[in-house]
Order: sequence, then structure tokens, then C-alpha cells
Amino acid sequence: MKRKQIAGWSAVALISLTVIILIAQWMRTIPEVAIFISNYRGTTPLPADAPVGIPAWLGWQHFLNFFFLLFVIRTGWIIRSKKRPPAFWTPTRFRLNKDKPAKRMGLYHWFHIQMDFLWVLNGVVFIVMIFVTGQWMRIVPTSWDVFPNAASAALQYASLRWPMENAWVNYNSLQVLAYFVTVFIAAPIAIKTGLRLSPIWPQEGWMHRIFPEALARRLHVIVLFYFFIFIVAHVTLVFTTGALRNLNMMFAANDGTSWLGAGMFGLSVVVMVVGWFLMRPSILKPIASFSGKVQG
Repeated sequence: MKRKQIAGWSAVALISLTVIILIAQWMRTIPEVAIFISNYRGTTPLPADAPVGIPAWLGWQHFLNFFFLLFVIRTGWIIRSKKRPPAFWTPTRFRLNKDKPAKRMGLYHWFHIQMDFLWVLNGVVFIVMIFVTGQWMRIVPTSWDVFPNAASAALQYASLRWPMENAWVNYNSLQVLAYFVTVFIAAPIAIKTGLRLSPIWPQEGWMHRIFPEALARRLHVIVLFYFFIFIVAHVTLVFTTGALRNLNMMFAANDGTSWLGAGMFGLSVVVMVVGWFLMRPSILKPIASFSGKVQG
């Protein structure tokens, strides 16, 4: 994307955001809207046996998910740009069908699949753990009241008057819906479409016919942008709704306002930045050569 296009889209985003804020602030002056917000504060009560707090394992899961997803999005964007790969990888080991010639792929495409695998593996561990520990009750809607409360929370966020919340005990309803969609809808779509676009998907037969490649590619790109928007919104709200407390909950497993969580977050950022700069052909090529032939 050219600089002029980036500047143009940035201007559109800024103007749109300003308009949304002004409309939300005006809506809050309407008596009926004020009554609605008074009746629906933005949070739905949890079941009586729901766990309280965020355990340490969830903090590690959060970091690993962010780490792998960062490279999934970056490599996905590189692949979408359709630039010529710096090298090509052809599998020589772990081939499912050795009777057919191996299909080569670009180096970044290969790395994208590796990060996908680690991200999915981390996600499987996450799903198992939330159901074993009961943490699922914090991100799965258990009442229809979640929808009006989510609308109320969205209006409060948009008007820059944050909803009263205590994420250590209970996420607000907008967060619940966002996390539910991300974990149980967007992630499975990303996995399913990613499998469809990968070399392991059958190139003929009923599986090939019922799920066209063009549809899978379109859905995959939509999910890519969804994750990008989710991350931007998530990080923005973390730092604008009480950064120290939020970082302690997310990275240090406590509900305090010390600098421990911020320090652990800073360390995680350093790890991600180092990984970002290490993602270069001179380093990826030797790693890829362990499982295939690298040319270029």
C-alpha cells in the first residue's frame, strides 16, 4: 500500500472516529437513551460457580497467542501482497501422499503454515484449560441480557465515558461477545479456511467441490482483517482504561496496580520485536531446509 493511500485511509478513519464519538455523546443526551443505560449498565451477572480472577496460565496463553498471531498476520499480509518470495520450499519429509509430486510454496507461505500450526496448538490447550477450570463462563454468554448490555457498553465506550467494570471478576458484555466471537467463531473460520488453502487439502473429490478455493480465500482475508481490528481495539482499551491494573491482570495474574505486569508486558514486547527482526530469509532458509528443499 502506497504512502498516499495509507494517509488517505488514516484520514478517513480519524474522521469516522470523530463522527462516531460526537453521535454517541449526542445520543447520551436523549432521555430514553439515558434510561436504557441506567437499566443496562453494561455487565451481565456470571453463574454462581464462575471462577474469580485470571490465573497465571492464562497470561502465558495470552502472550503465546499474541506472539504467534503477530507472525500469522504479518506473513499473511506478505502473501497477500503477491510479491515474489525470496525462496521456495518443497517438502521432502512428512508428505501425506508420496505418489504425487510435491508442491512447492514460497518461504513466507511455509513460515505462515508453521505459525498457524503453533497458534492452533496453543488454541487447543487454551480451549481445554478454560473448560477444565471453568474460565469458559467468563467468555461465553449465559444470558440474553448480554446483547442490550453490550449495546450499552459500546455506546459508553464510543462517548468516551467508560462503563464501570471489574474485569478481574467479570468482563463487560461487549468484551464477552468480542472474546466469544474471536475464540469460537473467527478462530475456527481461520483454521478451516487455512486448511482449505494449504497443500494438504485434497485437490479433487467432494471436499474440493463443496468448499471452493475462492470462497475460502475471501473468508480467510476477512478473518485476517478481523483479527487486526480486534488487536488494535484490544490494545487501545487496555492502555486507556487503567493500563497498570489491566497489565497486571493479563501478565502478572493479580488485581493490583504495581509495575510488575507492565514490566512483564515490556519483556514480551522485546521478545516479539526480536522475533520480528529475526523473520528474514537468511534465518528462515536453514530452518526450512530441515523438512524440505529450499531453492532461491
